[in-house]
Amino acid sequence: MSHYLFQQLKFVRKATIEYVKGVNENRFEVVPAGLNNNIIWNLGHIYMVTEKFVFQLTGEKITVPNHFPELFDPGTSPKDWSIDTPTIEELIVLLNEQMERIEAILSERIEELLKGIYNSSTGLQISSVAECLSFCLYHEGMHFGAIKGINQ
Repeated sequence: MSHYLFQQLKFVRKATIEYVKGVNENRFEVVPAGLNNNIIWNLGHIYMVTEKFVFQLTGEKITVPNHFPELFDPGTSPKDWSIDTPTIEELIVLLNEQMERIEAILSERIEELLKGIYNSSTGLQISSVAECLSFCLYHEGMHFGAIKGINQ
């Protein structure tokens, strides 16, 4: 049976994707006044941070399309983009594929410790595969809320 963290990650990812599928496409690139990012950025950022915390920190190979770091890393913004961005459809394919890789690669490593403690920019210490996955639940939930706020 699958570990509860994988069940929760799938639940959150499905909720994110299903919500975005229901958003009017003219909302995807809107950056509301007072905010720095749009729905496309939030989806790409979820992908990038998950790659880092789930794969890079656990010593696995990350899968990052060209230009994703300059588009979606922390501190980036659509206001600074000068290159084409992926479509919502492309992002959804990547996000779905990412979930499949997560469980396939890490399902037997859930209790494994990282080679060293990772200290996040906010002071959170992460020391195991399970803690990496748990952080991704929080992170995606936070950006799912941002996506909903932008859409409203």
